Amino acid sequence: MANWNDPNMAASGFPGSASAMDQAVDAGLRSYMLSVYNYMGSGVLLTGIVAMLAYNSGFTASMVGSPLMWVVALAPLAFVLVLSFGINKLSTGAAQALFWVYAAVMGLSMSTIFIAFTGTSIATTFFATAAAFIGLSLYGYTTKKDLSGFGTFLIMGVVGILVAMLINLFLQSSALSLAISVIGVLLFAGLTAYDTQKIKSMYFYVRGTDFVGKSVVMGALTLYLDFVNMFTFLLNLLGNRE
Repeated sequence: MANWNDPNMAASGFPGSASAMDQAVDAGLRSYMLSVYNYMGSGVLLTGIVAMLAYNSGFTASMVGSPLMWVVALAPLAFVLVLSFGINKLSTGAAQALFWVYAAVMGLSMSTIFIAFTGTSIATTFFATAAAFIGLSLYGYTTKKDLSGFGTFLIMGVVGILVAMLINLFLQSSALSLAISVIGVLLFAGLTAYDTQKIKSMYFYVRGTDFVGKSVVMGALTLYLDFVNMFTFLLNLLGNRE
């Protein structure tokens, strides 16, 4: 059975050229990628709907400053860990259900942006992120260049950003916050292209196996995280605060 966490997946490249693919494989790849994008897009939509409902209902305002806010903020991480490390043990249905619940809980967590930023800047940043994501993902899907070499650098960059964010919780430095936002946007822009190519490559390993459905969910989760993080860093960088 294929293992999503196998590092060899990203480094192995594409077996054969596009011209050598038969029509069935090509159609299967298109269907696979379309399913990934549909799940990812639906997850982003669900997150947005839940975030707006939570804010408009007053739930967001009531949880700010309470212990519940920490629960809501940390809960999405738990879902990501379960999906990432337990995907081989989960059924396809369970993985899909966890993805939808994760997207909804993420909406509760992200609802606080409506308190911090104006609605206009949130909408503007969202559409800017969507346009950038489409372009970067299209590049990752169509480029003949092997992007696997950038993977380690990008992941190390994300770890560095997380460390810097933790440090800045104590320093409260506006200059460091600005640097984190700029670097964060660049890192997740790079990851969008890199992950798209990796997901495309994954298809050739899982096609014809019972792992296809779970691979679609994990691909959608990966691109969802790239989109949401790029949006968040861009909003911190360009958004107008209330």
